[in-house]
Amino acid sequence: MAPAAHPFRSLTDAPRSSLVAASMLGADFSRLGEEAIDVMQAGCDLLHLDVMDGHFVPNLTMGPDLVAGLRRTCPDVCLDAHLMVQHPQAFIEPFVQAGADHLTIHVEADHPQSDPRATAELIRQAGATAGLAINPGTSLEDILPYVADFELLLVMSVQPGFAGQSFRPEVLAKTEALSAAAPAGVRVQMDGGVAPANAEACRRAGCDVLVAASAIFKAEDRRSAIQAIRGPAIEEAS
Repeated sequence: MAPAAHPFRSLTDAPRSSLVAASMLGADFSRLGEEAIDVMQAGCDLLHLDVMDGHFVPNLTMGPDLVAGLRRTCPDVCLDAHLMVQHPQAFIEPFVQAGADHLTIHVEADHPQSDPRATAELIRQAGATAGLAINPGTSLEDILPYVADFELLLVMSVQPGFAGQSFRPEVLAKTEALSAAAPAGVRVQMDGGVAPANAEACRRAGCDVLVAASAIFKAEDRRSAIQAIRGPAIEEAS
């Protein structure tokens, strides 16, 4: 596999320029390894893995064995696991041991002492970095107390559960406020319906990690789609 322009496994080692994550939920699951290699060669910076438990969201997707397979296929790529699960603490060890480098949990999920910081500490003890996600309908005030306690903050621009949904522009104001509240060095990620048509608005709102599924995997020219989502920031930062 061709190396990424800025190879990294940990988000703390990633370049500060705009990053593009390919959401593997949009890939052809019958050839998942080939799809992962293809999008990385086309210019993606990391792979985003949507893990669903059938409870927090009404869908079932990826387990640790799938993550382990992608790790074998892409040994030097950052695997960003988005845990859309009700009890994330039960998923930490299996997914980190399978090869996930980063785990994002939801502020709406169940946490020890009802505090997502306790779950973040378990993630770091397992050897990964930690992110905190917020759904479109959740109040910004629910996540603001924790912005300094995570390496990444994820704004969902669709209701989580299925790929192919339309981007909700009303989340941009929330994203801008969250980005302004986050300390320097904390990444802000957008996930859900991200495409070349709305990527610039996401970046202007403060996002520096953009997750795309259909916009990449269904594109006739994946390299051009990835470049359009990334925008000019990487050239400016280099």
